[in-house]
Amino acid sequence: MDRSEKTILTVICMIYDDGRILLQDRIKGDWRGFFFPGGHVEEGEPFVNAVVREIKEETGLTIYNPRICGVKQFGTEDGARYVVLLYKTDQFSGELCSSEEGEMVWIDRAALRDISVADSFFETLKVYDDASVTELFYEYDKGGNKWTAKFY
Repeated sequence: MDRSEKTILTVICMIYDDGRILLQDRIKGDWRGFFFPGGHVEEGEPFVNAVVREIKEETGLTIYNPRICGVKQFGTEDGARYVVLLYKTDQFSGELCSSEEGEMVWIDRAALRDISVADSFFETLKVYDDASVTELFYEYDKGGNKWTAKFY
């Protein structure tokens, strides 16, 4: 019996500073709104190297000491498992810039409910903020045609 499955590995990072977090106003048509910057892990690439690389590409910043704090996962339409490793850091240098993925903006945490966030933002934020939660798993109910967030 084959115990492997097709998996898509990605990383995101919450960069924070004095009550603010750095978010990307995503412009892709299939998933718009503010979310944490990140992207795909390249074949054979260590996860930490991937998050440092992706943050540099999307924000212009070099991050230091990113700490993994959880995982988010869900199934894709083609049967793959989509895994997002969640990192955070408050250590960075460089000049902030945006990319073709979207504009980078520092947002006060108190204003998060006032902006247009991407789907799953607040569920993902819970993994960052709640030390008792390390995993966000989206289960798809075909009968009800909806996704349900489960926290572990």
